[in-house]
Amino acid sequence: MDRRDFLKKLSVAGVATSSVIAFGSAIDSPGAVSYSSKYDLIALMGGEPDTMFDLGIQQYGGMETFVAKGQKVLVKPDIGWNVAPEMAANTNPLLVKRIVEHCIEAGAKEVYVFDHSYDNWSDCYSKSGIEKAVKDAGGKIVPANTEKYYESVEIAGGVKLKSVKVHQLLLEADAFINVPVLKNHGTTLMSAALQNMMGVVWDRDYWYANDINQCIADYALYQKKPTLNIVDCYNVIVKNGPRGISKDDLVLMRSQIFSTDWVAADSASALMLGLEPKAVAYIPIAHDMGVGNMNLDTLEINRIKL
Repeated sequence: MDRRDFLKKLSVAGVATSSVIAFGSAIDSPGAVSYSSKYDLIALMGGEPDTMFDLGIQQYGGMETFVAKGQKVLVKPDIGWNVAPEMAANTNPLLVKRIVEHCIEAGAKEVYVFDHSYDNWSDCYSKSGIEKAVKDAGGKIVPANTEKYYESVEIAGGVKLKSVKVHQLLLEADAFINVPVLKNHGTTLMSAALQNMMGVVWDRDYWYANDINQCIADYALYQKKPTLNIVDCYNVIVKNGPRGISKDDLVLMRSQIFSTDWVAADSASALMLGLEPKAVAYIPIAHDMGVGNMNLDTLEINRIKL
């Protein structure tokens, strides 16, 4: 399935036409945008990561909707792998930089960025381009590589995951912006907003050994939820994920998905990969647990083509 087929499936599968603005039909340029609070999900297509973010956040009334003056903000991208940005295993650094800039412009006192990387953390931070992007934007990138940074919390209602060690900065944050990169995943079929939380916990090996899909959904019950989810679908690993092997694993989709509902965001993301949301096991589990809504046909969705 090529890039156009992926995007076509997102634009039509399970979504009532009365609930959406078709790509390009209403908004042709940033100057034509006006904020509306009625949208449950915003999908953008055809721009660069920073430009799409500028346009998407404007739909919510700006970052000030999510970040107040003087707040401590956590921006959580995927920085799991020691690969260059063009391999798309990590969140696009240009997107991360722009988000940090918006948070600071909104008056955030401090903006922190971290990930519990799979490869050597300092190598991942550097080679991904995210460390430089964060520093250039005025944010602070911090480590997450030792257990001393984590505190144990209870997961009320968890089936398999009843407690977990969470990074202190998540516990301290006033606002939490979740910025995963969409990609294929060999164990769970895909990785996006919900699975990105494996980078805020210490003991993720437990998740793999104890029904990872249930653990991903269980974690989403935890009270410190993202203020906003932005899924990076600019360059997407469609096979051999989550790290990828070569550029042959990638499809250039030039898209972003925004939602305050991470189940909805992941459901739309699944369609981008040519998957029905119900095929990604943790999505219907999370939906049934009341974490969010996977039924895109019940949502108000704004589609924007640049």
